Amino acid sequence: MAKQNIKDAIAHYEKILAEVKSGKFKSFYILMGEEPFFSDSISEEIMNNALTPEERGFNQLLLYGTDVDIKQVIEASRRYPMMAARQLVVVREAQAIKDLEDLEKYLKQPLPTTILVLILTNKSLDKRKSLYKIASANKDGVVFESFPLGDSDVVDWINRYVAKKKMEIDPHASMLLADFSGTELRKLVTELDKLILNLSEGHKKITVGDIEENVGISREYNVFELNKALSYKNIEKIYKIVFFFSSNPKQYPLVKILPSIFSHFTKILKYHAIKTQKREAGRGDAAAYLGIPPFYIEEYDTAIRNYPPVKCMNAIAQIRKYDYMGKSNEGGEATEGELLQEMIFKIIN
Repeated sequence: MAKQNIKDAIAHYEKILAEVKSGKFKSFYILMGEEPFFSDSISEEIMNNALTPEERGFNQLLLYGTDVDIKQVIEASRRYPMMAARQLVVVREAQAIKDLEDLEKYLKQPLPTTILVLILTNKSLDKRKSLYKIASANKDGVVFESFPLGDSDVVDWINRYVAKKKMEIDPHASMLLADFSGTELRKLVTELDKLILNLSEGHKKITVGDIEENVGISREYNVFELNKALSYKNIEKIYKIVFFFSSNPKQYPLVKILPSIFSHFTKILKYHAIKTQKREAGRGDAAAYLGIPPFYIEEYDTAIRNYPPVKCMNAIAQIRKYDYMGKSNEGGEATEGELLQEMIFKIIN
């Protein structure tokens, strides 16, 4: 998915949250897409703000698409609230509802005293069909579609999230946390919330030391440091980290390590392309394209000298190969640690 779509989705998400928190509600919300964190966050905010605790007993209804049909959803939405200004109907797993298209008649004239929230998990409405077109055209409703974050979007997300908590985070710390958490926002937000909660009052800037102490990531032995050692071809450090990973397979399984190394070599290959096709690009432009802070460009300048395009493509091929071997019987009796050692040897030689 295009980077612009991800940025637009995040901006739309933040706008919806701001409106809900200020008490401005729409008649319906259709929350869909591949990143469930956004839909969960919006629906949770609506449930927290639409009704008072006293009103929820009679006026908040939680349904599941696996248990209801579209007729029941419409009937629930057409009911009037009891001793409250509005009622809230939330339908989770709405993608499981048969004949969901039959909802279009209700969405043309939704009941003003009902807030209907439909959550489609890892699915989206068919944009060619009338339900999507009718819902999108109605200004009294919201259609929100989420997209999964790419590797280059995660650091920016961390920085924005921390800033909203009135804190700062060291760039090295955000890169380390991004490498550890990957692109799954639920996991990332859980780690950030836990980290911020554990920090002492008055602590304003998150450091690498804070990450090490509270998240359980070693400052010296992590995938971020392995990638850096690979960039500089620091053989001693590479094998020091790899042997540490091999000795701790439960904490550092291949499935957790290989995506980060794959992403790293993909960025090195992209930097080759920038140097070849966009020679006039400055360090800031190149860093933005790669999704890294500008001061990391020096590392990538070294990496492209150590890994010409052919070596980058070989590294990516080796990572794919050993990923398959680790997930199948192709690895034979070799442990994950032995597979990792063998793969790294082939990459750096």
